[in-house]
Amino acid sequence: MTVPDMVLPVDKPEGPTSHDVVAMARKALGIRRIGHTGTLDPFASGLLLLCIGKATRLAEYLTGLAKSYEAVARLGITTDTEDLEGQPLEEREGWADLTPHAVLAAMAGFKGEIDQVPPQFSAKKVDGVAMHRRARRGEHVELAPRAITVHELELRSLDVPFMTFHARCSSGTYVRSLARDIGEELGVGAHLTALRRTSIGTHPLGGAITPDQLGDPDAVSRASLSPLAALAHLPTVVVDPQGRDRLALGQSVELTAEAAAPLVAVAHDSRLVAIAEAGEGVLRPKKVFAQ
Repeated sequence: MTVPDMVLPVDKPEGPTSHDVVAMARKALGIRRIGHTGTLDPFASGLLLLCIGKATRLAEYLTGLAKSYEAVARLGITTDTEDLEGQPLEEREGWADLTPHAVLAAMAGFKGEIDQVPPQFSAKKVDGVAMHRRARRGEHVELAPRAITVHELELRSLDVPFMTFHARCSSGTYVRSLARDIGEELGVGAHLTALRRTSIGTHPLGGAITPDQLGDPDAVSRASLSPLAALAHLPTVVVDPQGRDRLALGQSVELTAEAAAPLVAVAHDSRLVAIAEAGEGVLRPKKVFAQ
């Protein structure tokens, strides 16, 4: 099939890595230039945004978007990876007496802007080496807390020892570490047993296709997002043909009205022309997509 430049929402199942899904897409679509905008662990499922063709140039504007998850944590047991794939570290008592009120009180301290210590098993690199590689060699690295934002944190259900919760958080948040910290606040410890990503920015899981549908041109066409649609979180500025031509040459264009944000998507004829900085009455192209 002829593959346009697009962003394709895919529902990753449990089991394969995010890179495995990219490999499946490359094989099914017959194109090498594919990347994704945020890793999901193998045990996790849910939304991956695949950037295809020239849309790979959009990745940096999608990676930093807030993400939503549905998660299940097992209270009373901690693991070295902070999820069900790790080795048990400690088993504690007290979880059987936990109430929804107690869990909600513990969760309240993890809303808003907080500091989070990343897990020892992660793709985060220290001195050029991924943390999960160091951890498997038996190394323990003291990691500095990182500022994150938890926009939403809701308890869905409590069926001890399992708690199900929803989180919407800034890019770079580790939901398994969030479960770890809630467990510590409760005094019983916890590890994540299930995770499903349900949205990235304005893009919901509902429109995604499964990896099995990657070879179906109709399914791919229905699910695909144009480069302009993929940037729905940015204000759009529409330019005339002359403005399009100037931006295509990397030249600035005068703004006829004040832009709603310092970074905008510039469009002509419903197509993405450029991503531009807007200020002082001028559009300055950062990335040009017009031919």
